[in-house]
Amino acid sequence: MEQSDHTPELTHTPKLSPELVRLHELTVWGRWCFVLCLWLTIGILSLWGLRGEFALWVQYFTWSAVRYGFAYNPVPTFGLGLCIGLTVATLVWQSRNILLGLPAPEKQRLERQVQRIQQQGPSHPLWRWVYGDRATPDK
Repeated sequence: MEQSDHTPELTHTPKLSPELVRLHELTVWGRWCFVLCLWLTIGILSLWGLRGEFALWVQYFTWSAVRYGFAYNPVPTFGLGLCIGLTVATLVWQSRNILLGLPAPEKQRLERQVQRIQQQGPSHPLWRWVYGDRATPDK
């Protein structure tokens, strides 16, 4: 079998241009960076807000203690839920792309974005990432 430049998540999607693949890779990296930043800010603050509950859970772990710990600390619970929810959503999104390929609306959105980057040219912030060091894109 022939080696391909395409990432594993795009193997089921036929005929994608290299620019489209690179833009999709940027999207994947961007989502994971956002999730990481969320965990490093809101996630840590939420865990810090629940530190008293963790001490109680270590001593006397019961499901009712967990339930009341979350119920009486709504802000840290919301922050932790947000972090967990966006992590799971990103995992499901990327898994769907790996297993089923890109859906048509997502592919069309990426194509439109590549066209906008191409129209703006090297002044676009994503030009270097999508087109590399090429002076002009292939038409």
